[in-house]
Amino acid sequence: QVQLVESGGGLVQAGGSLRLSCAASLRTRSRYAMAWFRQAPGKEREFVARISWSGGITYYAEFVEGRFTISRDNAKNTVNLQMNSLKPEDTAVYYCAAGIGGLSTERTYDYWGLGTQVTVSS
Repeated sequence: QVQLVESGGGLVQAGGSLRLSCAASLRTRSRYAMAWFRQAPGKEREFVARISWSGGITYYAEFVEGRFTISRDNAKNTVNLQMNSLKPEDTAVYYCAAGIGGLSTERTYDYWGLGTQVTVSS
């Protein structure tokens, strides 16, 4: 079983930056892909970014437009999302997810954190 705990959310002005972190407790030797999703008020949860077990493959949603960078440190069991040039439309609860076959859809992830709120003011 995997437990995920997100941190680093907060309130930031448009154009600012935040760094989200996800601490994973991994009780197996399975090689999990990791991802970040987000859910804005009144909207469905959507994919933001994902990273392979090795960290060699990353993939981003189109709306990221080069502003976010996902990374991981398997020795520390952490995954980070560096978010720059934030926009008000980036306001959402951001969730960390883990899945062996993790791609860009929710159903490919088996474990989820409780989320961290990101609010971008204009």
